[in-house]
Amino acid sequence: MVIKNIGFLSFGHWAPSPRSRTRSASDALLQSIDLAIAAEELGADGAYFRVHHFANQLSSPFPLLAAIGARTSRIEIGTAVIDMRYENRSIWQRMRGPPT
Repeated sequence: MVIKNIGFLSFGHWAPSPRSRTRSASDALLQSIDLAIAAEELGADGAYFRVHHFANQLSSPFPLLAAIGARTSRIEIGTAVIDMRYENRSIWQRMRGPPT
């Protein structure tokens, strides 16, 4: 038996563009949550989000992941890469909680 998993990586980029349906950083966050919910409903196994340091959206992944975790039950959630050069490690450890 072959087990297949499918997930996605969202780049979640937002920039003020007149052609974009994403009008604000808030829209980018809300759409990311909606995307993860829809992916779970369609049977995806994972939802991963890129961290945008120094941007108005997705600069800290944990609030987004917490919101997604509160609205989903089965899908695995996480980040793509967190560049620790731009992070305060002690704050990062407190936000993610104790090791499981």
